[in-house]
Amino acid sequence: MKVLVVGKGGRESAIVWRLVKDNKELEIYTAPGNPYTARFGRNIDIREDDVDSLVSFAKDENIDLVFPGGETSIALGIADKCEKEGIRVIAPKEYAAKLESSKIWAKEFMKRYGIPTADFETFDEDEFEESIRFVENSKYPLVIKADGLAGGKGTVIVRDFKEAVKVLEDFIIKGKFKEASKRVVIERFLKGEEVSVFIISDGKKWEYLGFARDFKRLYDGDEGPNTGGMGSIAPVYVDEETERLIRENVVKRTLEGIRKEGFEYLGILYFGLMITENGPFVLEYNVRLGDPEAQALLPILKGNFLDAVLSAADGNLDERTLEGLDGYSCCVVLASKGYPEKPETGKEISGIDEARKITEYIFFSGVREVDGKLYTSGGRVLSVVGTDKDTDGARKKSYEAVSKIKFEGMIYRKDIGW
Repeated sequence: MKVLVVGKGGRESAIVWRLVKDNKELEIYTAPGNPYTARFGRNIDIREDDVDSLVSFAKDENIDLVFPGGETSIALGIADKCEKEGIRVIAPKEYAAKLESSKIWAKEFMKRYGIPTADFETFDEDEFEESIRFVENSKYPLVIKADGLAGGKGTVIVRDFKEAVKVLEDFIIKGKFKEASKRVVIERFLKGEEVSVFIISDGKKWEYLGFARDFKRLYDGDEGPNTGGMGSIAPVYVDEETERLIRENVVKRTLEGIRKEGFEYLGILYFGLMITENGPFVLEYNVRLGDPEAQALLPILKGNFLDAVLSAADGNLDERTLEGLDGYSCCVVLASKGYPEKPETGKEISGIDEARKITEYIFFSGVREVDGKLYTSGGRVLSVVGTDKDTDGARKKSYEAVSKIKFEGMIYRKDIGW
């Protein structure tokens, strides 16, 4: 069997590792991949946003399954194009992908179908003055979100009017995320505990992949700017009543809403939730596995993930292939100095072999290989995952492995899993 995984980060490293674990005979390709994914198969020099070339490659190579790791190719319609060519794919179509690719569309979708979410207003580049008047007369804190894809960095919590004006200027006027931030959502700040919920759906049936928690802020104590994610833990416990509300008011209403829009949701769906005293509220959707949550979930996911993905892609999800989570995991992201704004790259990485004596789960993100040596090539560099029978043990193992790894300017949070 041939599988094409699309992407090059820590999430895709974890996906490739897990698929090969589930089927040692798998012939796996990763586009564009990284030095870690190259250990398991062949890297293909095609960008994630070059959807036509990805689909042509899959057709020419008789690929049995296309597995997009990140949001870029999904938002550009890779599922629609694969379907036209008769290629099996585990991803929603472009229309359903708007759950992630447009925050404004997603919020209006939630409002239409009674899915609990924070109160909000939306503004475009012609309504900048209106947005200023709105934040001037609002209670703080507020949350300002870029409408489009911003690599997990398009959400900012503002504490006062001055901060709000600066963010709105950066987003709307200066175009910090280009067209993605020319339109914004401004919403009420919710208090509670964040939980990342992942499901897999065949368009009709669905199953949980697991509950995790992502640590978005750059510094300990949830301080500093939002990033793509500085670490994660799994599983995260929620009580029986909260789980019922998630199932009934969030998951079911979302999937039913997509069906009422004329589509079926086939693929993996993430719900970023805030568990408040009034129940779970949706902060955001992702139409794929999270990064770094995938790195935490996949090592402890029981059952055969590959079989579940294949059956879902065929529209016939086999509920017997997934068996929940086994044990606990803690993922610590090692990042480059200057991340997330201006990460420094080109720094030699050492100590990975020593770290692998402690844990096998060291997934590559921003890493390149030159003459057998590894160098940093992005903001997030490595995901170091410890697993054990409890969170404390998993955390201890991950940080022990982290202590063996070195590169100039390496930064990471010290409080993942506390």
